Amino acid sequence: MTYPKRLIEVDLPIKRISAHARREKSIRHGHISTLHIWWARRPLAACRAVICASLWPDPADPLCPQSFRDEAARQIVAFAKASQSNKWGAEICNEGSFTRYMRLTHGSGDIDPTTLKGQVRLRAFLFDFIADFAAWEASTNHWFLDTARALTQAAHEALGGEKGTRPLVVDPFAGGGAIPLEALRVGADAFASDLNPVAVLLNKVVLEYIPKYGPKLADEVRKWGAWVKDQAEKELAQFYPEDEDGGAPLAYLWARTIRCEGPTCGAEVPLLNSTWLAKGGTHNVAVQVTSDPERAATVKYELLIGAQGSSAGVGTAKRGSVVCPCCGYTTAVAAVRSQLRKRRGGASDAKLFAVVLTRPGDVGRSFRLATSKDVAVVNLASKRLAELSSTFHHGLSPVPDEPISKAGTFRIIKMLIYGAETWGDLFTQRQALALSTLVTLIRKAGEQIARAHGTDLSAAVKSCLSLVLDRVVDRCSSLCRYDPSPTMSGINNTCARQAFPMVWDFAEGDPTSDRSGGWNQSLGWLMAVLDRESGIVTTIATVQRASAMEHPLPDDSADALVTDPPYYHAIAYAALSDFFYVWLRRTLADVHPSLFDEREVNRANEIIVDLPHAQNISQKTVEFYECGLRSAFSEARRVVRPMGISTIVFASKTTSSWEALLQAIVDAGWIITGSWPIDTEMENRVAAQQQARLGSSVHLVCRPREDAHGNVRQDDVGDWREVLGELPKRTHDWMKRLGAEGVVGADAIFACLGPALEIFSRYARVEKASGEQVMLKEYLTYVWGAVAQEALAQIFQGADATGFEEDARLTAMWLWTLNAGSVVSTDGAEVTEDADAAEEAGVDDEEGSSNVKTKGGGYVLEFDAARKIAQGLGVHLEQLSSVIEVKGDKARLLGVAERTKRLFGKDEAEAPQQGQRKKKDKQLK
Repeated sequence: MTYPKRLIEVDLPIKRISAHARREKSIRHGHISTLHIWWARRPLAACRAVICASLWPDPADPLCPQSFRDEAARQIVAFAKASQSNKWGAEICNEGSFTRYMRLTHGSGDIDPTTLKGQVRLRAFLFDFIADFAAWEASTNHWFLDTARALTQAAHEALGGEKGTRPLVVDPFAGGGAIPLEALRVGADAFASDLNPVAVLLNKVVLEYIPKYGPKLADEVRKWGAWVKDQAEKELAQFYPEDEDGGAPLAYLWARTIRCEGPTCGAEVPLLNSTWLAKGGTHNVAVQVTSDPERAATVKYELLIGAQGSSAGVGTAKRGSVVCPCCGYTTAVAAVRSQLRKRRGGASDAKLFAVVLTRPGDVGRSFRLATSKDVAVVNLASKRLAELSSTFHHGLSPVPDEPISKAGTFRIIKMLIYGAETWGDLFTQRQALALSTLVTLIRKAGEQIARAHGTDLSAAVKSCLSLVLDRVVDRCSSLCRYDPSPTMSGINNTCARQAFPMVWDFAEGDPTSDRSGGWNQSLGWLMAVLDRESGIVTTIATVQRASAMEHPLPDDSADALVTDPPYYHAIAYAALSDFFYVWLRRTLADVHPSLFDEREVNRANEIIVDLPHAQNISQKTVEFYECGLRSAFSEARRVVRPMGISTIVFASKTTSSWEALLQAIVDAGWIITGSWPIDTEMENRVAAQQQARLGSSVHLVCRPREDAHGNVRQDDVGDWREVLGELPKRTHDWMKRLGAEGVVGADAIFACLGPALEIFSRYARVEKASGEQVMLKEYLTYVWGAVAQEALAQIFQGADATGFEEDARLTAMWLWTLNAGSVVSTDGAEVTEDADAAEEAGVDDEEGSSNVKTKGGGYVLEFDAARKIAQGLGVHLEQLSSVIEVKGDKARLLGVAERTKRLFGKDEAEAPQQGQRKKKDKQLK
């Protein structure tokens, strides 16, 4: 089937788009990511650029309709003139493109879209526009918006769309809503669906309520958000009292406790990771935990002002075991867990030991030990919470009693190991009271809005206020750490990473206060988004809860599919969402009954892999994942028109997940026609340090392998020799292109999979001369080999690397894959997200640490990736034990110090430690 190529199938200014995407990661104010926690969000910059390039045809393609060329030339010239006559042009546009716009309008005249030279020139200007449009500031600039929307409309009508309609972009894994929002922004219609109700709620706010109500929604949310704050302050004031000297609580510091199991002791021991209250500012403050000399087996607390020395700040808990300050006995990890399991995690009877305050006239924080009055207030809150149980809404309890699912969650919800059974076990009584009060007030606000403005606007405002509540929930659990550094707010949020680790000592703030991440601050984040986006996008998307494996749209109804499917076992969305879902259920069950009618997020059809675990009851195997993706992509192909296009975003680092994705795409009847890596990850993210993690999301461009009637073509048979013959040249051209854009290492390897698969996936099947069908897995072995050989040729340009020894070739390729100059430190520290592996390695996972250092340094790769790279170089890992160490699913390239004996005939030298200075020789007297 013939069709004009889209721009994304020809080229993409990935370096400039990547720069905008990286910058956007540090932009918070007004960004939709601040509405609510969602995992693995895509930068709006990348989404916007990719959607434009997917919808607009290449004007230099012989099959491109002339009507699009003519309108595109007119729009680009008008835009260029506007950029020259307005101040924003130089501020937003790239310096090079701004200069080219200037030449277009002042030196070179208009673009002639009837000549090939003019068409190629027009293509270059469209790419300039796409790269500039990726800037954060451009997303609300009406010149950019009007131009993009005009180009989208012109492309749609030129490619056969009915006049007056817009192209439909579908995202069956809508998540946080970045892709469908940008589809609306550039002038398309959007259909956003997701299986997760929290994601659907987010999409309703972003894609339905904001476009529908605009500034009116912002005004009502601001008004009723302030009302909720005022009422909550009145109702909760007695539970967060100020001191007699006017000191206002910033944070209450708690510690879970155990009974010392030492002989004749039995003291109540607080589990403290650190005793620092202030560190790094003008003065240090710590809590000293000692034995009370006046009372046997009793712990005593004292404040140390100006604390110094090696013992200052040292807590009682380390690597899961606890040292008693009274008798010195160490209670082992197993015993600590056993005690906490009997108390369902120990949050409800934790020890309140200190209070952080702000006092009138004082600069910075003040501190004092907890008193009996503080404890009495907590007991009063518990009593009040018990009274709420009989009057709470729809028969739900004020404290969430929904069970924490044991299906695939033990690795990410460590509280299960310590006896937590329900989500309410993650909150103290006072925290639950405060959150339940906010729930009640949001519901009352909704009732008043409904009487004044109707139920539709009431639903929109309540939904927005519920997102504010969830931001408060994120900073109001027994998993919130206290931060003693002077630059921080004092209380860290619960969802700092894609898991819920155990936290020994935690901080509790006042949700009605502006001092500790309370309601007003959370409302401010929401208002920044509403104020920024209101009036920018006025087209309302269709948002629906649906499984990607059973898409609700009819056949051939979409022009494009742009989506970001789940990454294998990287994120357990449903398990993480339950933490917020239980509170949304209490607030919105009457507004969105179809979303919040179950006790937990339904995960039966969630397409992920649950890692094996001794206590895991999940059946989400690799086979389940592959089957689910195949069904989802088959449905996507059914929904997309035969001349339509798909862009699938993927950023997994494991070869197994990539193979599962590619197999699903090919089996579902798609042809891969391009592949573009766009930087979407922050370089300092924890998971990226010292490993071959993708800094880019690879965007796979696909076309339906269909005839004009929408039927999958089954008669195309490829010759195996021809496929293999074309592979090296395709790999060479693509690696050269990526190298020019600065894309190297793991990013380049995975980005090459797309064009390599174009050769294979254009056929329904590929056969050898014998008639035997070639399976994708076999072909990918050759792909890895071609990529490895081409990368080695790039590393040693102008030299013949085939004569190098095996270990030299492998070492060079290994370090190139890791991009060691910027990714791997010389000490070779490895970072693992496997909590159990961290614990077994002696890491204090209960404190959320997941850093594991290898003993001798070196550089770590996933074993399967290492095996494939080595195989492509003609090297066998098992024959290089002096160079490579394999443990489980990781392979480590040994450091030079560990190879000393083999290299120089000496015993192993001591590896230099990062940051360690050489001791100066003593000066001779």
